[in-house]
Amino acid sequence: MHTIISIVGKSGSGKTTLLERLITALKERGYKVGIVKHSHHGNDLDTAHKDTWRYTKAGSEFSAINSLDHLAIYRRIDSYFDPREVSDFVLWDYDIILTEGFKGSPYPKIEVYNSKLGKDLLTPIDQLLAVVSEEPLDIAVPRFKRDDVTAIADLIETTMKEANGRDDVNVIINGKPLDLTDEEQERLEQALLAVLPEKENNGSLKNVHISLRRKA
Repeated sequence: MHTIISIVGKSGSGKTTLLERLITALKERGYKVGIVKHSHHGNDLDTAHKDTWRYTKAGSEFSAINSLDHLAIYRRIDSYFDPREVSDFVLWDYDIILTEGFKGSPYPKIEVYNSKLGKDLLTPIDQLLAVVSEEPLDIAVPRFKRDDVTAIADLIETTMKEANGRDDVNVIINGKPLDLTDEEQERLEQALLAVLPEKENNGSLKNVHISLRRKA
């Protein structure tokens, strides 16, 4: 499954700026990065009288806007999607998922800290990978300054490699991931590889996405 790391911090701490720099650093290393942002505001994308708003008002559960250089997806949901659910839904082809926010999630976190915004950290120590702060802190995790982007990217890369010891085999049924044992994942992987072209993509097969939709 994807490695998910959350960049958290109080409003105004510099999360977005750090994320921008991390995306660039990880992309330069050859990684495909997906971002999931937490928002407390409804209708951030689906603003009144825009096309997607009109489609939603008409009853559509899902809208997509596809232009020459980007794809925007709007899907009506009843509650917050966890970053893992977003990953299963649309980000399956990415190497690493970074989130902005989701401080209440169980995923490992890098916290951007500024004592002027409050003395306490947001993150429990058992979920904390590192802190980004210009100020010394008495903590049992690495502390980086804001310009230490290379070192922070190194930490993320190491975390990815430790988490991804084997190939990912994910099965999503009706939008929910199926919990497979290691043996079941290996058997399914071998079955898929047995029926796929051996020289697909010049022998470098990185991702396979198979969808089955049964008729009622």
